[in-house]
Amino acid sequence: MYSRTLLVAGAALLGPVLGASWTATPFNPASVPLAVRTPYLSAWLAQGAGTALNDAWPTFWTGSILGWAGYVKVDGTTYTWLGVPNVAGPSKATQKSFQFTSTQSIFTLSAGPVDLTATFLSPVEPSDLVNQSLPFSYLAVSVKSNDGNSHNVQVYTDISAEWVTGDNSLVANWTTTTGNVLTHQVQLSSPSVYSEVSDHTQYGSAYHATLNTVGATWQSGQDIVVRQQFISNGALANTADTNFRAVSNNWPVFGFAHNLGTVGTSATAPVVFVVGHVRDPAIQYITANNGRQDRSVLFWTRFSTVSSAISTFINDYANALARANAFDAKVKSDASKISSDYADIVALSVRQALGAIEITVSKDSTGKFNTSDITTFLKEISSDGNVNTVDVVFPSWPIFLYTNPVIGKQLLLPLFEYQATGQYPNKWAVHDMGSSYPKAVGHNDGQDEAMQVEESGNMLIMALSHAQKSGDNSLLKTYYSLLDQWTQYLIQDSLIPAEQLSTDDFAGKLANQTNLAIKGIVGIAAMSKIAGIVGDTARASNYSSIAASYVQQWQGFALSSDKTHLTLAYGNSSSWGLAYNLLADKLLGTNVFPKSIFDLQTQWYSSHALSYGVPLDTRHTYTKSDWEIWTAALVTSTSVRDLLVSSVRKYAADGKSSQPLGDWYETADGSVEGFRARPVVGGHLALLIV
Repeated sequence: MYSRTLLVAGAALLGPVLGASWTATPFNPASVPLAVRTPYLSAWLAQGAGTALNDAWPTFWTGSILGWAGYVKVDGTTYTWLGVPNVAGPSKATQKSFQFTSTQSIFTLSAGPVDLTATFLSPVEPSDLVNQSLPFSYLAVSVKSNDGNSHNVQVYTDISAEWVTGDNSLVANWTTTTGNVLTHQVQLSSPSVYSEVSDHTQYGSAYHATLNTVGATWQSGQDIVVRQQFISNGALANTADTNFRAVSNNWPVFGFAHNLGTVGTSATAPVVFVVGHVRDPAIQYITANNGRQDRSVLFWTRFSTVSSAISTFINDYANALARANAFDAKVKSDASKISSDYADIVALSVRQALGAIEITVSKDSTGKFNTSDITTFLKEISSDGNVNTVDVVFPSWPIFLYTNPVIGKQLLLPLFEYQATGQYPNKWAVHDMGSSYPKAVGHNDGQDEAMQVEESGNMLIMALSHAQKSGDNSLLKTYYSLLDQWTQYLIQDSLIPAEQLSTDDFAGKLANQTNLAIKGIVGIAAMSKIAGIVGDTARASNYSSIAASYVQQWQGFALSSDKTHLTLAYGNSSSWGLAYNLLADKLLGTNVFPKSIFDLQTQWYSSHALSYGVPLDTRHTYTKSDWEIWTAALVTSTSVRDLLVSSVRKYAADGKSSQPLGDWYETADGSVEGFRARPVVGGHLALLIV
């Protein structure tokens, strides 16, 4: 992975933090989301144990640099507040505070006699799918005097061409448009549709925009030239560099400056900048008979041009901020009913989880958008780049049930649609929609990663829970035969699971997995409820009886010889693990597993936690943060729940990593084991859905 070694470890719960001199609310996370909206608009500050906004360049989720610089000029003296631009002369602003919410990361820095506040807002708008689909993010800057006097102030930001490629030797070109909105657009000169290099998309355009207000200036050109222009003059030259070249050849940047004029002790109205990345088409999708369909991001149904989308987006900032504040407040209120530690974890998880999805629409035969065909695609960020991986959607599932179950349905639809065409040859549920995002081209050879019980159970559990939360039974009715097919497989392979992988595939294959059997049995019980919903009373009764019978037999297999805990694998009484799949039984109300099992596991976990939580199982001392929180949502003791929650919060704040929150970590010392920026942190909302 890309994490770097940090000399200073540890972080206080509330600032100042070790390795840093500012106040952090609620804490300093390993990496701060700056502009996180899609798999390709994903800019972070690798914060570690104490890296200020102007101590490092922002980075893509992989750790590669995304040039993003900021200066403020105060009474003729220039200060750096964003990034680490290498131009002689400016002083460095001093970070005073940092705060994050579910949608925002807010930094305040003192630049001599003024304080500058930079608000990075990545909107989360699940109730408006078009807004949620917009691949843009805000940076709003306001300034106020901190010494009681008035000061003359100008502010500056730029982005580099690093935002459009994973290969900085490639040639880019760019344009700047003026009017009511100033917009820089940059893209590769030779794009490759649906391609990635080092997880960066290799087509589409990056955008940097601001309102063309009085005192606004712009410039494109070599990094040191454009930045020096602002340092020397407090304004840019309104000139374009037309020497298109490689991203790393004299590093072209795309800057804006605003003259704020005289600034007093009241904060200025925010100067708003927009960053974004747009691709069209966005997703390649398999259709019947191995056909291919190009899908576009949903925002195109409301906006005919990128410029109109940017104009609406930037002019909507005040309203977007109000909606964001309302969303943040609701999430915090809901999560705080569990604990303040839990509210902190949830706030850090929201942008990361939703930043892995894209909401798409198809076109009909006349080229018009078919708004009755909206599907959502999720990139399995970091682990292997698959599309709509079922056992990544599943741990992420709580955030979709909590924010808008419609998005959950849209994530399941491609999986159902594809398998309903009959092209997938296996009798169990497919693992994913494609090996490499954004190509959702299926697995007609049946050679996807086999997780037979895992994915079949996941699909049944998610389909029923969606219907229960939304009241929409259409998936259950339309794909009833598929759901029944997967149930038949579970009946064969759930009670005594053959050697196979579970979602925790990094731990390897294992036969007779107790927790995997739980998932399969709950899946069968879910199908009983599904059959009841669609009026198939015979199957409803049959599957209910099978599930109940399996639970009785399972208890004989799964309990340790001394009956103190569930085993990891049947017959190995010294083994145990997190039985997180029990949460599905609670979520669905299938209630096939007796309360005594929940109580037994609760008691076991209470005495088997290490410094940073309960290990995933006895094969290793590492765990998964999503499964820790799922387990917290199923235990029957508030103190054990809080132990699990606080362990994850302790890990998230420990300052031992500088990568976007990793879900796989070591319970002995809180170090990251692997993975970063994955959407499975949506599972941290599990306590909000039961």
